[in-house]
Amino acid sequence: MGQAIIGLIAGSLCFLSLWIVLPAPNLWLLRLSIGAPEVSPLLVAISAIALLSIRWLYPKQLPQALIALLLISLALSSLPLLQQPNAVAKAEASFSTVFPNQGKPATNPTFSLINFVKGFSSPNVRVQTGIPFAAPDGVSLTLDVYQPAQSGKQSGEYPAVITIYGGSWSSGSPQASAQFGRYLAARGYVVTAIDYRHAPAYRFPTQLEDVQNAIAFVREHAKAYEIDPARISLVGWSAGAHLALLAGFQSTEPIRSIINYYSPVDLTEGYTDLPSPDPIDVQQTLRAFIGGSPSELPSAYVQASPSTYVKAAKPNTLPPVLLIYGGRDHIVEARFGQYLHEIMAQSQNKSVWVKIPWADHAFDKVFNGVSNQLALHFVERFLHQTL
Repeated sequence: MGQAIIGLIAGSLCFLSLWIVLPAPNLWLLRLSIGAPEVSPLLVAISAIALLSIRWLYPKQLPQALIALLLISLALSSLPLLQQPNAVAKAEASFSTVFPNQGKPATNPTFSLINFVKGFSSPNVRVQTGIPFAAPDGVSLTLDVYQPAQSGKQSGEYPAVITIYGGSWSSGSPQASAQFGRYLAARGYVVTAIDYRHAPAYRFPTQLEDVQNAIAFVREHAKAYEIDPARISLVGWSAGAHLALLAGFQSTEPIRSIINYYSPVDLTEGYTDLPSPDPIDVQQTLRAFIGGSPSELPSAYVQASPSTYVKAAKPNTLPPVLLIYGGRDHIVEARFGQYLHEIMAQSQNKSVWVKIPWADHAFDKVFNGVSNQLALHFVERFLHQTL
Protein backbone atom coordinates (compact mmCIF):
# COMPACT_ATOMS: atom_id res chain seq x y z
CA MET A 1 0.00 0.00 0.00
CA GLY A 2 2.81 2.39 0.94
CA GLN A 3 4.61 1.64 -2.32
CA ALA A 4 1.48 2.41 -4.35
CA ILE A 5 1.04 5.71 -2.53
CA ILE A 6 4.64 6.78 -3.07
CA GLY A 7 4.27 5.90 -6.75
CA LEU A 8 1.15 8.02 -7.06
CA ILE A 9 2.84 10.89 -5.24
CA ALA A 10 5.93 10.71 -7.44
CA GLY A 11 3.88 10.73 -10.63
CA SER A 12 1.68 13.59 -9.44
CA LEU A 13 4.63 15.68 -8.30
CA CYS A 14 6.43 15.22 -11.59
CA PHE A 15 3.30 16.12 -13.57
CA LEU A 16 2.66 19.28 -11.52
CA SER A 17 6.30 20.36 -11.60
CA LEU A 18 6.43 20.11 -15.39
CA TRP A 19 4.04 23.08 -15.55
CA ILE A 20 6.72 25.25 -13.99
CA VAL A 21 8.50 25.14 -17.35
CA LEU A 22 5.81 24.11 -19.86
CA PRO A 23 3.55 26.81 -21.42
CA ALA A 24 -0.19 26.14 -21.14
CA PRO A 25 -1.90 25.46 -24.50
CA ASN A 26 -5.42 26.10 -23.18
CA LEU A 27 -7.36 27.73 -20.36
CA TRP A 28 -7.75 24.53 -18.36
CA LEU A 29 -4.03 23.84 -18.22
CA LEU A 30 -3.32 27.53 -17.67
CA ARG A 31 -4.47 27.05 -14.08
CA LEU A 32 -1.66 24.54 -13.57
CA SER A 33 0.87 26.76 -15.30
CA ILE A 34 -0.13 29.66 -13.04
CA GLY A 35 -0.32 27.70 -9.82
CA ALA A 36 2.62 25.28 -9.99
CA PRO A 37 5.40 27.90 -9.69
CA GLU A 38 3.55 29.67 -6.88
CA VAL A 39 3.36 26.55 -4.68
CA SER A 40 6.84 25.35 -5.69
CA PRO A 41 8.21 25.41 -2.09
CA LEU A 42 5.49 22.93 -1.17
CA LEU A 43 6.41 20.74 -4.14
CA VAL A 44 10.07 20.89 -3.09
CA ALA A 45 9.22 19.80 0.44
CA ILE A 46 6.98 16.90 -0.62
CA SER A 47 9.50 15.72 -3.23
CA ALA A 48 12.30 15.74 -0.67
CA ILE A 49 10.23 13.86 1.92
CA ALA A 50 9.19 11.29 -0.69
CA LEU A 51 12.82 10.74 -1.71
CA LEU A 52 13.83 10.19 1.90
CA SER A 53 10.97 7.74 2.37
CA ILE A 54 11.98 5.48 -0.51
CA ARG A 55 14.80 3.77 1.39
CA TRP A 56 12.37 2.82 4.14
CA LEU A 57 9.60 1.67 1.77
CA TYR A 58 11.96 -0.24 -0.54
CA PRO A 59 14.64 -1.77 1.72
CA LYS A 60 15.76 -4.44 -0.77
CA GLN A 61 15.83 -2.78 -4.19
CA LEU A 62 15.49 0.95 -4.85
CA PRO A 63 12.96 1.79 -7.62
CA GLN A 64 15.01 3.75 -10.14
CA ALA A 65 11.96 5.02 -12.03
CA LEU A 66 10.39 6.53 -8.91
CA ILE A 67 13.68 8.09 -7.88
CA ALA A 68 14.00 9.64 -11.34
CA LEU A 69 10.49 11.08 -11.18
CA LEU A 70 11.10 12.59 -7.75
CA LEU A 71 14.47 14.02 -8.76
CA ILE A 72 12.85 15.65 -11.80
CA SER A 73 10.14 17.09 -9.56
CA LEU A 74 12.69 18.33 -7.03
CA ALA A 75 14.82 19.97 -9.73
CA LEU A 76 11.92 21.68 -11.51
CA SER A 77 10.18 22.87 -8.34
CA SER A 78 13.45 24.35 -7.09
CA LEU A 79 13.74 26.65 -10.12
CA PRO A 80 11.67 29.62 -8.82
CA LEU A 81 13.65 29.88 -5.59
CA LEU A 82 16.94 29.39 -7.45
CA GLN A 83 16.02 32.14 -9.94
CA GLN A 84 14.81 34.55 -7.30
CA PRO A 85 18.14 36.17 -6.22
CA ASN A 86 18.96 37.26 -9.77
CA ALA A 87 15.40 38.49 -10.40
CA VAL A 88 15.43 40.50 -7.16
CA ALA A 89 18.84 41.99 -7.97
CA LYS A 90 17.66 43.18 -11.39
CA ALA A 91 14.46 44.65 -9.91
CA GLU A 92 16.49 46.37 -7.18
CA ALA A 93 18.77 47.89 -9.81
CA SER A 94 15.79 49.26 -11.76
CA PHE A 95 14.19 50.59 -8.58
CA SER A 96 17.42 52.28 -7.47
CA THR A 97 17.78 54.01 -10.84
CA VAL A 98 14.38 55.67 -10.43
CA PHE A 99 14.51 56.16 -6.65
CA PRO A 100 18.14 56.57 -5.50
CA ASN A 101 16.92 57.45 -1.99
CA GLN A 102 14.72 54.45 -1.35
CA GLY A 103 13.50 55.40 2.11
CA LYS A 104 11.29 53.09 4.16
CA PRO A 105 11.56 49.38 3.23
CA ALA A 106 8.57 47.16 2.60
CA THR A 107 6.92 45.43 5.56
CA ASN A 108 7.51 42.02 3.94
CA PRO A 109 10.62 40.49 2.33
CA THR A 110 10.73 39.24 -1.25
CA PHE A 111 9.99 35.75 0.06
CA SER A 112 8.97 34.49 3.48
CA LEU A 113 8.24 30.82 4.17
CA ILE A 114 6.05 31.90 7.09
CA ASN A 115 3.93 34.11 4.82
CA PHE A 116 3.83 31.31 2.26
CA VAL A 117 2.42 28.84 4.79
CA LYS A 118 0.27 31.10 6.96
CA GLY A 119 -0.61 33.89 4.55
CA PHE A 120 -0.05 37.58 5.17
CA SER A 121 -0.83 39.02 8.55
CA SER A 122 -3.40 41.79 8.08
CA PRO A 123 -5.19 43.26 11.09
CA ASN A 124 -8.86 44.12 10.88
CA VAL A 125 -9.70 46.80 8.34
CA ARG A 126 -12.91 48.68 7.64
CA VAL A 127 -14.73 47.45 4.53
CA GLN A 128 -17.69 48.91 2.63
CA THR A 129 -18.95 47.06 -0.43
CA GLY A 130 -21.39 47.76 -3.24
CA ILE A 131 -21.20 51.56 -3.17
CA PRO A 132 -22.85 52.86 -6.37
CA PHE A 133 -20.83 55.46 -8.28
CA ALA A 134 -22.57 55.57 -11.68
CA ALA A 135 -25.41 54.03 -13.71
CA PRO A 136 -24.61 54.55 -17.42
CA ASP A 137 -27.27 53.07 -19.72
CA GLY A 138 -29.02 51.84 -16.61
CA VAL A 139 -26.10 49.60 -15.64
CA SER A 140 -25.31 50.03 -11.94
CA LEU A 141 -21.59 50.35 -11.32
CA THR A 142 -20.29 50.00 -7.79
CA LEU A 143 -17.05 50.15 -5.86
CA ASP A 144 -15.71 48.64 -2.65
CA VAL A 145 -13.71 50.60 -0.09
CA TYR A 146 -11.03 49.23 2.25
CA GLN A 147 -9.85 51.57 4.99
CA PRO A 148 -7.30 51.22 7.79
CA ALA A 149 -8.77 49.96 11.04
CA GLN A 150 -8.18 53.26 12.80
CA SER A 151 -10.24 56.19 11.61
CA GLY A 152 -8.20 59.07 10.26
CA LYS A 153 -7.55 61.91 12.69
CA GLN A 154 -8.59 64.29 9.97
CA SER A 155 -10.18 63.79 6.59
CA GLY A 156 -7.69 63.32 3.81
CA GLU A 157 -5.09 61.72 6.04
CA TYR A 158 -4.61 58.56 4.00
CA PRO A 159 -3.12 58.10 0.53
CA ALA A 160 -5.44 56.27 -1.84
CA VAL A 161 -5.10 53.35 -4.22
CA ILE A 162 -7.74 52.73 -6.89
CA THR A 163 -7.74 49.14 -8.15
CA ILE A 164 -9.03 47.90 -11.52
CA TYR A 165 -9.57 44.18 -12.03
CA GLY A 166 -8.64 42.21 -15.14
CA GLY A 167 -10.57 39.64 -17.13
CA SER A 168 -9.99 40.37 -20.83
CA TRP A 169 -12.28 43.44 -20.49
CA SER A 170 -15.18 40.97 -20.54
CA SER A 171 -15.56 39.65 -17.00
CA GLY A 172 -14.69 40.23 -13.37
CA SER A 173 -15.81 42.29 -10.40
CA PRO A 174 -14.32 44.61 -7.76
CA GLN A 175 -14.20 41.66 -5.34
CA ALA A 176 -11.30 40.25 -7.39
CA SER A 177 -8.91 42.57 -5.54
CA ALA A 178 -10.33 42.01 -2.04
CA GLN A 179 -7.14 40.43 -0.67
CA PHE A 180 -5.03 43.19 -2.18
CA GLY A 181 -7.37 45.82 -0.75
CA ARG A 182 -7.20 44.37 2.75
CA TYR A 183 -3.43 44.00 2.49
CA LEU A 184 -2.85 47.67 1.64
CA ALA A 185 -5.53 49.00 3.99
CA ALA A 186 -3.75 47.22 6.83
CA ARG A 187 -0.63 49.16 5.83
CA GLY A 188 -2.11 52.64 5.84
CA TYR A 189 -3.84 53.12 2.49
CA VAL A 190 -7.47 53.60 1.53
CA VAL A 191 -8.20 51.24 -1.34
CA THR A 192 -11.19 51.62 -3.67
CA ALA A 193 -11.90 48.68 -5.99
CA ILE A 194 -13.97 49.86 -8.95
CA ASP A 195 -16.22 48.28 -11.59
CA TYR A 196 -16.68 48.89 -15.33
CA ARG A 197 -18.92 47.62 -18.13
CA HIS A 198 -17.80 44.56 -20.07
CA ALA A 199 -17.12 43.63 -23.67
CA PRO A 200 -18.51 42.56 -26.07
CA ALA A 201 -21.78 44.24 -25.08
CA TYR A 202 -19.81 47.43 -24.41
CA ARG A 203 -16.73 48.24 -26.44
CA PHE A 204 -13.82 50.63 -26.09
CA PRO A 205 -13.79 53.41 -24.92
CA THR A 206 -16.72 52.52 -22.64
CA GLN A 207 -14.48 50.79 -20.09
CA LEU A 208 -12.09 53.74 -19.95
CA GLU A 209 -14.97 56.17 -19.46
CA ASP A 210 -16.26 54.09 -16.55
CA VAL A 211 -12.82 54.09 -14.94
CA GLN A 212 -12.54 57.85 -15.38
CA ASN A 213 -15.97 58.31 -13.80
CA ALA A 214 -14.94 56.14 -10.86
CA ILE A 215 -11.77 58.18 -10.32
CA ALA A 216 -13.83 61.38 -10.39
CA PHE A 217 -16.24 59.87 -7.83
CA VAL A 218 -13.36 58.97 -5.51
CA ARG A 219 -12.01 62.52 -5.71
CA GLU A 220 -15.44 64.00 -5.13
CA HIS A 221 -16.02 61.82 -2.05
CA ALA A 222 -12.44 61.91 -0.77
CA LYS A 223 -13.42 63.52 2.52
CA ALA A 224 -16.02 60.85 3.29
CA TYR A 225 -13.46 58.08 2.82
CA GLU A 226 -10.55 59.87 4.57
CA ILE A 227 -8.62 60.16 1.30
CA ASP A 228 -6.04 62.76 0.37
CA PRO A 229 -7.12 63.55 -3.23
CA ALA A 230 -3.61 64.77 -4.04
CA ARG A 231 -2.17 61.31 -3.30
CA ILE A 232 -3.87 58.79 -5.58
CA SER A 233 -2.30 55.80 -7.31
CA LEU A 234 -3.89 53.44 -9.84
CA VAL A 235 -3.33 49.69 -9.72
CA GLY A 236 -4.54 47.26 -12.37
CA TRP A 237 -4.16 43.68 -13.50
CA SER A 238 -3.99 42.69 -17.18
CA ALA A 239 -6.98 44.39 -18.88
CA GLY A 240 -7.45 46.44 -15.71
CA ALA A 241 -3.81 47.55 -15.83
CA HIS A 242 -4.34 48.57 -19.45
CA LEU A 243 -7.24 50.79 -18.34
CA ALA A 244 -5.14 52.14 -15.46
CA LEU A 245 -2.40 53.18 -17.88
CA LEU A 246 -4.84 54.86 -20.27
CA ALA A 247 -6.62 56.69 -17.45
CA GLY A 248 -3.41 57.72 -15.71
CA PHE A 249 -1.65 58.89 -18.85
CA GLN A 250 -4.64 61.02 -19.95
CA SER A 251 -5.81 62.31 -16.57
CA THR A 252 -6.38 66.05 -16.23
CA GLU A 253 -6.15 65.69 -12.45
CA PRO A 254 -2.87 64.50 -10.93
CA ILE A 255 -2.34 60.76 -10.60
CA ARG A 256 0.74 60.17 -8.50
CA SER A 257 1.68 56.74 -9.86
CA ILE A 258 0.49 53.60 -11.66
CA ILE A 259 1.15 49.96 -10.84
CA ASN A 260 0.85 47.73 -13.88
CA TYR A 261 0.51 43.99 -13.45
CA TYR A 262 1.09 42.47 -16.94
CA SER A 263 -0.87 44.95 -19.08
CA PRO A 264 -1.21 44.97 -22.88
CA VAL A 265 0.82 47.86 -24.26
CA ASP A 266 0.48 48.08 -28.05
CA LEU A 267 -2.80 46.50 -29.12
CA THR A 268 -1.98 46.43 -32.83
CA GLU A 269 1.30 44.64 -32.18
CA GLY A 270 -0.44 42.34 -29.72
CA TYR A 271 -2.97 41.40 -32.40
CA THR A 272 -0.42 40.65 -35.11
CA ASP A 273 2.46 39.19 -33.07
CA LEU A 274 0.74 36.44 -31.11
CA PRO A 275 2.11 34.32 -28.27
CA SER A 276 2.68 30.63 -28.91
CA PRO A 277 0.78 28.91 -27.45
CA ASP A 278 -2.13 31.32 -27.26
CA PRO A 279 -4.42 29.95 -24.51
CA ILE A 280 -7.07 32.72 -24.57
CA ASP A 281 -7.19 33.50 -28.33
CA VAL A 282 -5.77 37.02 -28.18
CA GLN A 283 -7.21 38.12 -31.52
CA GLN A 284 -10.76 37.15 -30.58
CA THR A 285 -10.35 38.91 -27.21
CA LEU A 286 -9.20 42.13 -28.87
CA ARG A 287 -11.93 42.05 -31.51
CA ALA A 288 -14.54 41.72 -28.77
CA PHE A 289 -13.03 44.68 -26.91
CA ILE A 290 -12.39 47.06 -29.82
CA GLY A 291 -15.15 45.88 -32.17
CA GLY A 292 -13.00 44.60 -35.01
CA SER A 293 -9.46 43.95 -36.20
CA PRO A 294 -6.66 46.55 -36.61
CA SER A 295 -7.25 46.63 -40.37
CA GLU A 296 -10.92 47.45 -39.77
CA LEU A 297 -10.46 49.94 -36.89
CA PRO A 298 -6.84 51.16 -37.01
CA SER A 299 -7.45 54.44 -35.17
CA ALA A 300 -9.27 52.69 -32.33
CA TYR A 301 -6.31 50.36 -31.80
CA VAL A 302 -3.95 53.34 -31.69
CA GLN A 303 -6.16 55.22 -29.24
CA ALA A 304 -6.50 52.14 -27.04
CA SER A 305 -2.73 51.53 -26.84
CA PRO A 306 -0.87 52.97 -23.82
CA SER A 307 2.30 53.12 -25.91
CA THR A 308 0.67 55.86 -28.04
CA TYR A 309 0.61 58.28 -25.11
CA VAL A 310 4.11 57.42 -23.92
CA LYS A 311 5.59 58.14 -27.35
CA ALA A 312 3.86 61.53 -27.45
CA ALA A 313 4.68 62.48 -23.85
CA LYS A 314 7.01 65.28 -22.84
CA PRO A 315 9.71 64.57 -20.23
CA ASN A 316 8.50 64.05 -16.66
CA THR A 317 4.82 64.53 -17.53
CA LEU A 318 3.59 60.96 -16.98
CA PRO A 319 3.06 59.34 -13.59
CA PRO A 320 5.83 56.94 -12.57
CA VAL A 321 4.90 53.35 -13.46
CA LEU A 322 5.80 50.08 -11.74
CA LEU A 323 5.82 47.35 -14.41
CA ILE A 324 5.40 43.78 -13.13
CA TYR A 325 5.48 40.98 -15.72
CA GLY A 326 5.91 37.21 -15.68
CA GLY A 327 8.67 35.71 -17.79
CA ARG A 328 6.46 32.73 -18.74
CA ASP A 329 3.35 34.77 -19.57
CA HIS A 330 1.81 33.60 -22.85
CA ILE A 331 -1.15 35.97 -22.71
CA VAL A 332 0.75 39.26 -22.37
CA GLU A 333 4.38 38.43 -22.94
CA ALA A 334 7.02 40.16 -20.83
CA ARG A 335 8.58 41.69 -23.94
CA PHE A 336 5.65 44.09 -24.15
CA GLY A 337 6.33 45.33 -20.63
CA GLN A 338 10.02 45.65 -21.49
CA TYR A 339 9.06 47.71 -24.53
CA LEU A 340 6.94 50.05 -22.43
CA HIS A 341 9.82 50.41 -19.98
CA GLU A 342 12.15 51.33 -22.85
CA ILE A 343 9.89 53.96 -24.42
CA MET A 344 9.18 55.44 -20.97
CA ALA A 345 12.93 55.97 -20.67
CA GLN A 346 13.14 57.38 -24.20
CA SER A 347 10.44 59.95 -23.39
CA GLN A 348 12.27 60.73 -20.12
CA ASN A 349 9.49 59.47 -17.90
CA LYS A 350 10.01 57.11 -14.99
CA SER A 351 9.29 53.39 -14.76
CA VAL A 352 10.53 50.51 -12.63
CA TRP A 353 10.91 47.14 -14.34
CA VAL A 354 10.19 43.96 -12.36
CA LYS A 355 10.34 40.74 -14.37
CA ILE A 356 9.58 37.49 -12.55
CA PRO A 357 11.18 34.81 -14.75
CA TRP A 358 9.18 31.80 -13.55
CA ALA A 359 5.75 33.50 -13.32
CA ASP A 360 2.79 33.09 -15.64
CA HIS A 361 -0.11 35.47 -16.27
CA ALA A 362 -2.30 36.10 -13.20
CA PHE A 363 0.35 34.67 -10.85
CA ASP A 364 -1.02 36.85 -8.02
CA LYS A 365 -4.16 34.71 -7.85
CA VAL A 366 -2.05 32.68 -5.43
CA PHE A 367 -1.80 35.71 -3.18
CA ASN A 368 0.91 34.44 -0.84
CA GLY A 369 2.74 32.54 -3.59
CA VAL A 370 6.39 32.96 -4.52
CA SER A 371 5.80 35.51 -7.31
CA ASN A 372 3.28 37.73 -5.57
CA GLN A 373 5.42 37.98 -2.46
CA LEU A 374 8.16 39.44 -4.63
CA ALA A 375 5.69 41.71 -6.42
CA LEU A 376 4.12 43.01 -3.20
CA HIS A 377 7.55 43.82 -1.80
CA PHE A 378 8.15 46.25 -4.67
CA VAL A 379 4.53 47.47 -4.70
CA GLU A 380 4.87 48.65 -1.11
CA ARG A 381 8.17 50.39 -1.73
CA PHE A 382 6.87 52.00 -4.91
CA LEU A 383 3.76 53.33 -3.19
CA HIS A 384 5.84 54.66 -0.31
CA GLN A 385 8.04 56.56 -2.77
CA THR A 386 5.22 57.97 -4.89
CA LEU A 387 2.44 58.58 -2.32
